[in-house]
Amino acid sequence: MKKLLSRGLALFLAAGLVACGGSSGGSSGGAASSAAAPAASEGTEAGQSTAAEPAASGEKIEIEFWLAQGNNVMDLVQEEIDNFNNSQDLYHVTAIQQENYVKTFSNLQAAIAGKTAPDVALLDTAPARQLYEKGALVTFNQFQDADPDFNADDFYADFAANGIDGDTTFARPWYGTIQIAYYSVKAFEDAGVDPASIKSWQDLVSHADAFKAAGYNRVWEPMGGDAKNLIDAAFANGAKVLSDDGTQVMINSPEWVEVWESFRGWIHDDDIMETKWNGLDDWAYWYDTIDDVIEGRSAGYTGSPVDSVDFDFNVIQPLEQFGWNGAESKPWAQTLMLVMPDGNGSERQQGAYEFIKFLTNPENQAAYTMLTTYPAANKRVTEVPAYQEFLRENPVAGVLLKQAEHVSSYPVDPTGGKILDELNIAAQALELEGRSAQEVLDEAAANAQIALDEALGQ
Repeated sequence: MKKLLSRGLALFLAAGLVACGGSSGGSSGGAASSAAAPAASEGTEAGQSTAAEPAASGEKIEIEFWLAQGNNVMDLVQEEIDNFNNSQDLYHVTAIQQENYVKTFSNLQAAIAGKTAPDVALLDTAPARQLYEKGALVTFNQFQDADPDFNADDFYADFAANGIDGDTTFARPWYGTIQIAYYSVKAFEDAGVDPASIKSWQDLVSHADAFKAAGYNRVWEPMGGDAKNLIDAAFANGAKVLSDDGTQVMINSPEWVEVWESFRGWIHDDDIMETKWNGLDDWAYWYDTIDDVIEGRSAGYTGSPVDSVDFDFNVIQPLEQFGWNGAESKPWAQTLMLVMPDGNGSERQQGAYEFIKFLTNPENQAAYTMLTTYPAANKRVTEVPAYQEFLRENPVAGVLLKQAEHVSSYPVDPTGGKILDELNIAAQALELEGRSAQEVLDEAAANAQIALDEALGQ
């Protein structure tokens, strides 16, 4: 897999991955193409030019970008930054690497309060919305309206929706993460099961006897540690977190209980599934789960796209997540969002927009997803020739593209995450202790409703 990634990136860069020298045309063009006709910003009438002129000294306008990425990914991001800096004469971007997403948010809040905020930051969906609701972000509408290259339809709707409030865009999606299914090629061959025939969880468990007879102790291992896999399955069953008017917690509805009780039975009664969660945040449970599949104890598991970086695809293959009783899968697609903190003036805001536009063009999106396997937010990534070649060689990339066509978004949570906390507690009680779905979800819903009422001032 690493060889595939290296080869893909080499092809990409050789093909002119990022538009240097001010290329133009379409949303894949370089930043310089639209810098000549910038959008209106704060204190500027729509259509009035706010183009930044280089200082007399020839110095560029400095743009600061905060993000949390691993070192190998930062190398790629730095290449993209260098290409942006070299593609035009107005702006110079500097990346400031953060420890993790949580630290990025806390540091950003402090910087905003101290009026030292960066121009661009990468945040998870919930923190991005919190800052928007506090009035701490520059919105994208005025820039996008004046940008002839911008097309909202270029972005997957479920990803983009996480940065939209009514008619206001306050964040642009960079990439998403969707958990997918991984199966042991040998296990399915030994059991005589065609992977293509597994469309639902019910399809999978119908072959439990065949997998057991072939020597596999576990038909499947949903990844433990939190409620995400159970939430994904519930969403496929039409479950909702909140009522349509946002005032009632719905996590103990029949749609939730049916799914969660099925998993409880498969884990504790039928003994065909297992979760490896050990109560510690040390990632051991994650690797133990993968080892079970690689070493022949389990036929498959549900996990992250990034898991595949070290997989031998002759041993493990990916599938879209399974649906529920004939309904297609609708897993929770988490989105990482690019935002523009307020307070840095119109020139830097324009530069921030141009840089975000550059990062989210198809070529740069393709480079990122080829390295990390995280699905790109820009659908036009499939038009990039090197990425088309990558798709032919990398089965995970193809599965993720298909999965991105039918996903769910976790709703905006006025409690600041307390509903999800309750779901995580309930999942551990069900998966590890075997408590009934109705019981654990009733408790979770009651506690979450108290938090929601408080948040809504009821």
